[in-house]
Amino acid sequence: MTTDAERASGVPEDGYPSAQAARTLLQALADLGVRDVVLAPGSRSAPLAYAAAEAALPGDDPDRDPAAPALTVHVRVDERVAGFLALGLARAAKARKEPRPVAVVTTSGTAPAHLLAAALEARHSGLPLLLLTADRPHELRGTGANQTTEQVGLLAPAVRLSVDVPAPVGLPDELRDLRNLAARVVAVALGTRDHTPGPVHLNLAYREPLVPGGAWPERSDDGLTRVFAHPGTPAGIELARYSDVAVPVAPADGVRTVVVAGDDAGPEASVVAHANEWPLLAEPSSGAGGGPNTIPAYRLLLDSPALGGAVQRVVVMGRPTLSRPVQALLARPDVEVLVIAEQGRDWPDAARRADQVYPGVPGQLMRGNLGRGMGWVERWRRAGEVAAQAVAEVLAEERLGAASGPLLAALVASSLTPADVLVVASSSPVRDLDLVARWEDPPLVVANRGLAGIDGTLSTAAGLALGLGRPVHAYVGDLAFLHDAGALLVGPGEEVPDLRVIVAHDGGGSIFATLEHGAPELARHAERVMATPHRADLGALCAGYGVGYRRIDVDRLPHVMAQPVQGTEVVDVPVDREGRRALTARLAQVVTAAVAALD
Repeated sequence: MTTDAERASGVPEDGYPSAQAARTLLQALADLGVRDVVLAPGSRSAPLAYAAAEAALPGDDPDRDPAAPALTVHVRVDERVAGFLALGLARAAKARKEPRPVAVVTTSGTAPAHLLAAALEARHSGLPLLLLTADRPHELRGTGANQTTEQVGLLAPAVRLSVDVPAPVGLPDELRDLRNLAARVVAVALGTRDHTPGPVHLNLAYREPLVPGGAWPERSDDGLTRVFAHPGTPAGIELARYSDVAVPVAPADGVRTVVVAGDDAGPEASVVAHANEWPLLAEPSSGAGGGPNTIPAYRLLLDSPALGGAVQRVVVMGRPTLSRPVQALLARPDVEVLVIAEQGRDWPDAARRADQVYPGVPGQLMRGNLGRGMGWVERWRRAGEVAAQAVAEVLAEERLGAASGPLLAALVASSLTPADVLVVASSSPVRDLDLVARWEDPPLVVANRGLAGIDGTLSTAAGLALGLGRPVHAYVGDLAFLHDAGALLVGPGEEVPDLRVIVAHDGGGSIFATLEHGAPELARHAERVMATPHRADLGALCAGYGVGYRRIDVDRLPHVMAQPVQGTEVVDVPVDREGRRALTARLAQVVTAAVAALD
């Protein structure tokens, strides 16, 4: 019942409809599997913020309402950081094989716009985010009211579903409708019916009072629709069936085939390659695992007439995006391309050359032996070994002069164990890792390859560390670090991720030196408008955020990596950029010569 004091303060007769609606929504989301809420505070989102704070109270707290759900809340100042932190939390849930949506709460005005980058990455990576943006009620829109703009459809290019929810007024069925809406948006975010997970947007209007009042509404299933998966849901494979038992004999078809494992391909790619005696060309974030068929330095082998030139068929798993030589292979008219795309309506085929697209691994590929007795995979293995050795010898010489990006990547890779977790930034770091990493049993490697941006990498790594409850290493360039430096700001009372950030610091973007922009005739303008040089003091920046920092030479990195990760720290390693183009050319030359000597 509303008291006289509450009436005098402007509380409506029906109590606190905004607070009750926010509480009911969080109850429903928690009942549907949501465990984490990332909050970037603001005034209009106060009903959700207070409800989240109340839900985050420990179970033995005397102020905890028994009807409040149990949620973990992460507060961040910057909405873009909040979005990518949620992305990292969603990646952690996926890595645990417990996919669940992560909610992000913002206020109105410019705040929702900062979620667009993370929403786009989530869409293209198939990660479930619930973007809860608070808004003014409909009567204030278009009136010039403070922090009011057209938020409806603002995130439309990125989200799977967008719903504009009117401000609650306390009608009898409002809370039931909210539960029903929660069931729908969670099902869409998880891709329950169409196998296309991704972000959804709830634009939630609230009227004053925005502060909490009264008791929490009772938990209820009324409106919580149970949404079952479509019977066509990909079941995956039972890897144990193919690990220690003999593969049934099948006729070898004699087609020279390679398996290209792009981002998030999964261990099935390794199984297919092993079962059929095919080479495996695996990107670092493929999750394809190690094994004898994984070919190191594979992108430097694709120009060889006896290797890349002899390929007749490619089996594509995951989403390959790293290598121009791989894309050139997939674009060749004389190569048959089989794409296995288990998730979503789309499939990777940038060259528009795919011959067949499968929703799962065909049984014939799992039964294997299609490449048996050809000597094909042995040819690739020998070439991979000599290529890796040639690269290692060149990088060993680098220790005598200025350290290079590939050398730093090699030291990062060799310092990790199978129990470790690595987040690698786009641009040069992930490509360097792709060139030099050699793992018999790889760590968990995560990269934002949905749109391959450098933005949000530190926030994603922080979210992954918090979601997994384990230390995480992040390997980034200095531009990716500066782009997301706000992720280092963690307020008092917030959980600090155990995160070690290794920065390959070359004072700009060295990847452009390896592309056409590195041509000498473009140097006058490319240095400024492509390489983005800077003089930022990373140590001073870290000091401002209260984050541990050390600048070391590359030779000290193994010693640093052997130390436990406690809290967040930044390890700044200077690397050379001026010689990057020449080094890239030299690596290609020595590998070509080494492989040619095998013939």
